[in-house]
Amino acid sequence: MARVAYTEKDINLIARMMRAEAEAEGKLGMLMVGNVIVNRTNADCLDFKDVRSIRDVIFQVQGGNYSFEAVQKGNLFYNPAREVEKKLARKVVKFWRQHPSKFALWYFNPYGQCPPTWYSQQLTGQYKQHCYYEPVANTCPSAYR
Repeated sequence: MARVAYTEKDINLIARMMRAEAEAEGKLGMLMVGNVIVNRTNADCLDFKDVRSIRDVIFQVQGGNYSFEAVQKGNLFYNPAREVEKKLARKVVKFWRQHPSKFALWYFNPYGQCPPTWYSQQLTGQYKQHCYYEPVANTCPSAYR
């Protein structure tokens, strides 16, 4: 059983986003980005109450901008998905989870040290250049399913 409902179009979207956001961080970095997408799809809280599909997550607009910078500015996001990223996307929607992205709903590249909190959310760790953040305790139980 998959962690989230998905179609082949969703696999392509996740694959393109993983590549656009984390290609320089290798397969593990791309899996972590994909995991955040799946986590947001399952989280029914905070910034993600109204997103119930992979497409909703990837094209979510917050504060007048897309949540993922790659949708707005990323040339890589608009290239066709490659088989290597599609394979990783299938892995993440089916079963893959790993620290520090295991329960993370946010990540960003601070171009320096990871701050201990980001928009009041707790740092869970860093992988290469991305810092990962999960909800403060008791604010989003659905993020921990």
